[in-house]
Amino acid sequence: MCIRIETPLTLEVANALRAGDEVLLSGTIYTARDAAHQRLVESLDRGETLPIPIKDAMIYYVGPTPSKPGAVIGSAGPTSSYRMDAYAPRLIELGLRGMLGKGQRSSEVVAAMQTHGAVYFGAIGGAAALLTKYIIASEVVCYEDLGTEAIRRLTVRDFPATVVIDTVGNSLFELGVQQYLASRQTK
Repeated sequence: MCIRIETPLTLEVANALRAGDEVLLSGTIYTARDAAHQRLVESLDRGETLPIPIKDAMIYYVGPTPSKPGAVIGSAGPTSSYRMDAYAPRLIELGLRGMLGKGQRSSEVVAAMQTHGAVYFGAIGGAAALLTKYIIASEVVCYEDLGTEAIRRLTVRDFPATVVIDTVGNSLFELGVQQYLASRQTK
């Protein structure tokens, strides 16, 4: 059973999710990779207002390819999330509620998620072209000079994802291994 989630992602909704939950995301999500994250944190260091709303926002770690004529967006598969780990705790502290990518997260990111109530979602790696069918609008909102790594505002409908790490620190990477080992012992 998939849980339908509308953005913005509130603390109440985030707290109800658990590692392993399958979700369908709808609403606005932002794209940003490491170069954009660095700029966001540098803006904060200078005391500037961020160019996107962070509170209850969701960031998709993706640098989509250029779109073909008539298409909303090019291939848009997740990138490795660890590249944002140096910047994510600062944004989580400001209210970033959801992150969407692939791969494991650092202990600092998980600690920030537990303290401030954030969720890490996994998207299907290797299915970039398929994921584009769930993106119904795309618009560059800042850092256009970064090309595919510019921050975009996406409108998504029923975008499939899985809760990988929840607000209490449960990790599908750990739970999955435990479940597998337990199933092997019963055979």
